Amino acid sequence: MYKEHPVFNPPPDDAVLWRYMDFTKFVSLLDRSALFFARADKLGDPFEGSLPNAIRAKARDFFQEHLECYRTMLKSIKESAKFMLISCWHESEYESAAMWRLYSRETDGIAIRTEFDLFKKSLKCSQDFNVGRINYIDYESDPLPHNDLLSVFLCKRKNFDHEHEVRAIVQLPRPCYRNTGQKRTIDVSQDICDVGDYYEVDVSLLVQEVVVAPYAHDWFVELVKSVAGRYNLGAPVVKSTLADSPTWG
Repeated sequence: MYKEHPVFNPPPDDAVLWRYMDFTKFVSLLDRSALFFARADKLGDPFEGSLPNAIRAKARDFFQEHLECYRTMLKSIKESAKFMLISCWHESEYESAAMWRLYSRETDGIAIRTEFDLFKKSLKCSQDFNVGRINYIDYESDPLPHNDLLSVFLCKRKNFDHEHEVRAIVQLPRPCYRNTGQKRTIDVSQDICDVGDYYEVDVSLLVQEVVVAPYAHDWFVELVKSVAGRYNLGAPVVKSTLADSPTWG
C-alpha cells in the first residue's frame, strides 16, 4: 500500500513512468502478478546508501573522542542497505534511447509505461511503500537533502542524472538488538532475503502500454502480443517509435 513520507518527493499523479526490462522479466511480471524489488546493496552502484563526504566528516568530528561509535554507525548505515528493497522507474513523457541501451536491449527488450497514480493504486499487498524522486548530488561537497538517514537511499551521483529516477522503497523490519556482555549491538548476521523480493500488483492497473524494443524483429513483436494475450493483459502492445523512419518529402 502506498504511503506518503516527508523525506520522499513523489512525482505528480499524471507523471509518466517507464520500466525497461528484458523479455523474461516481463513474463515473470505477468506470471507472478508481482513486481520485483531489489536489495539496495544489489543494485550495482557502490555509492548506494552511502554518506556524502561532507556529512561523514561532520560525523567523524562529532564522534572524535568515540571513534568506535563512529565506525559502528557507519557499519550500521552500510548494513541497512540489506533491508531496503527498491524498484526503480524512469520518469519521462517520452521513451528514452539511453534507457533502452542501459537497462534493456534494443532488439528484444520491453518497456512498460504507466502513470504514477496508477502505479500507486496497483500496489495490492499490505506492505507499506514509499515513492519519491532521486536527488542527484555531488558526494564530495553536497549535504543530504533531509536530516534523515532515509535520504541516503534517495540520492545518487550527478553522473546518473540522465536516469530521472523515481524509486519505490520497501523498508524491511530492522534486525533485533542482541546483548554482548555490557553492550547491545544490532544483529546483522542474517539476511532477510538474498537479492530482493516480489510484491503483488494489479498488472491490469500497472501496465498502460507495452512498448517493444526499437530494433525488434516482427516475430518478436508478435511473440510479445501473444504472451500478453495469454495473460489477458488488456494494455496495447506497440513497437518503439524510435524505430520510425523520417519523412523526406
